[in-house]
Amino acid sequence: MAEDDDIKTGFASPPCYAHELELFDNGYMGVDVQAALDVARWRKAKRDELIAARLKFSVKDRRALAQEITEELERILTPKAGMILSLYWPMKAEFDLRSWMKKLVEKGVRIALPVVREKAHPMIFREWKPDAEMEPGIWQIPTPVNTDEVTPHVVIAPLVGFDKDCYRLGYGGGYFDRTLAVLKPRPKVIGIGYPDSRLSSIFPQPHDIPMDMIVTGREGVISREP
Repeated sequence: MAEDDDIKTGFASPPCYAHELELFDNGYMGVDVQAALDVARWRKAKRDELIAARLKFSVKDRRALAQEITEELERILTPKAGMILSLYWPMKAEFDLRSWMKKLVEKGVRIALPVVREKAHPMIFREWKPDAEMEPGIWQIPTPVNTDEVTPHVVIAPLVGFDKDCYRLGYGGGYFDRTLAVLKPRPKVIGIGYPDSRLSSIFPQPHDIPMDMIVTGREGVISREP
């Protein structure tokens, strides 16, 4: 099946900005609610703009960028047997790294996928293999079932946008932030996205947790500024 067909089949639209405000109802006190609402509205508009832009990329160009990103990730990580690496199932023109996932499994790397068990709570990670049983999860994204729950050494997170300080603009559900806030030990976290998705700032809020680095395939590796 072609990449575009994979992306279009069974995936719902990303959440609206109201999901971001749930973060402030779950333990983030002392926040200027009006300012948070303004940021959430701005993020919703910017998210829609960036997703629309990347949907215009041809499948050929998308695959070329995905190849550049996997080569950079191989250089950064040097994946080896026993490493637990969290990746993702692509949607909305995200880079499709599933072929790389299969190759990593053949090398003995353990691949995990994030799983939402309960709305507005941290995710867990379940091991994935090419023959794993899958079921629709949140937003109808396939997730593994009946596999081991694991703690990844490295989390590779798709992003919609990012800024110079490696803050990630995601889909607004806040799941990665909640998860990274409680994971122990904290894994290395790498965001991947389109080169043109860089923003001057995402206006980070108290709940936002920056990535350790961002990989886009054309700008090299962007690491957090000291």
